Amino acid sequence: MIFENVLLASDFDGTLKNDEGIITDDVKAAIADFMSKGGKFTVCTGRIFQGFHLYNPEYINAPVLLGNGAMAYDYEKNEVIFNDAIGEEGLPAVKDVLSEFPNISIEFYNIDCVCAVNLNNHSEQHFTSQGINFKTIEKPEDAPLPWTKVMIAAHGCSQEVQNILENHPEINYLKTTGNYVEILKKGVDKGTGLLKLAKALECKKENTYSAGDGYNDVEMLVAAKAGFVPENGSSEALAVGKYITRSNNTGCIAHAIEILEDIYK
Repeated sequence: MIFENVLLASDFDGTLKNDEGIITDDVKAAIADFMSKGGKFTVCTGRIFQGFHLYNPEYINAPVLLGNGAMAYDYEKNEVIFNDAIGEEGLPAVKDVLSEFPNISIEFYNIDCVCAVNLNNHSEQHFTSQGINFKTIEKPEDAPLPWTKVMIAAHGCSQEVQNILENHPEINYLKTTGNYVEILKKGVDKGTGLLKLAKALECKKENTYSAGDGYNDVEMLVAAKAGFVPENGSSEALAVGKYITRSNNTGCIAHAIEILEDIYK
């Protein structure tokens, strides 16, 4: 049981899965071996509770980190471990965005209810692609609190929206060059979520590892004892990863576990 109380958390898309969206058999076998030796393996993803349908005890044996670290959910026991969600302090930022962009679509993710203001095709596809049931609302105040996260479909105005959010230190947002801008509770990211989950599982930081390929994985890679980054990961992730592994198409996580075998042998 060389991996007893060792936690490895992996980003899902681009790290655990290959570019075809598949967790290959060699990766599954490596994870099964890791778990058989006492290791705890889980996923840390931007998806939220309602949009994550990929739990499988074959390759996950710890609570899943959702909402980019805001929530941990135990799918085996069907219970929330923690949910660091946004309260009323998130309203001013959202209202300021709507003031500048009155027709922008904003998605609100409460654990019991997913809502959207100004629902457009982008948000509707965002929901339906993940099998999320949702309802439309007239104003942000109609979205039940707290919000695990808020997503702004900022197509064509992403940087302008981020400039507005920069003036709201009471919340956290994920800087991006993409079209979706994500708001989280202040102090919440994949890194804080990872360490909070490790504490709940009684895994010490020196036995806590992470793997990720994207800009939103940076905090998790830095927070862990060591971070694994696939060789085809983003420049932001590659800059902070301690170990560069094979690409996600050639067994990134299997390679990470091989490295852990050398560390703990």
